[in-house]
Amino acid sequence: MCDHFPMQIQSPCVVALTWRLEDAQGQLIDELAQPVEFFYGGSDLLEQVEAAVLDQTVGFEASLHLEPEHAFGDYDAALVFFEERSVFPGSIAVGMQFEGVPDGAVTPDMPEDVLYTVTEVYPTHVVLDGNHPLAGRALRIHLKVQEVRAATVDEIETGTVGQPAFSVLNAMPPGPHLH
Repeated sequence: MCDHFPMQIQSPCVVALTWRLEDAQGQLIDELAQPVEFFYGGSDLLEQVEAAVLDQTVGFEASLHLEPEHAFGDYDAALVFFEERSVFPGSIAVGMQFEGVPDGAVTPDMPEDVLYTVTEVYPTHVVLDGNHPLAGRALRIHLKVQEVRAATVDEIETGTVGQPAFSVLNAMPPGPHLH
């Protein structure tokens, strides 16, 4: 790429973004005031976000509306279940997460490849939810490209710059932040 022209976003590269993420009613969900890097061409970004920034350069801004099927999917009530309280450690709390069904669980037939979040704790049972915290929600995102750079060999091999912000929601309890 010639030094006289800004680098365009193409796969593979790394793009640093800032954004404001809201629900469909305009309630703030997350805001990245400082740029965060994402691998473009992997799984760090949602498909429609990647499509919006393709061939763009530093300074590009976009406002997107994402229906659930283009964001984190529809809410699936089948991924919510009760489990015996005795299966969990004494320090169990809302927001804790488990990869797959916890050891000793008595609830049959729940997918093992899901990250379950504890949503409620009762004396005799615990409620686990395998849905993404933003599943079933339409979203609005206003983003700005702050930087574009070539991806390193390691980033290309792994397909990420680290922990992707959008998919990391699967590893975080519901709350005010995506990243």
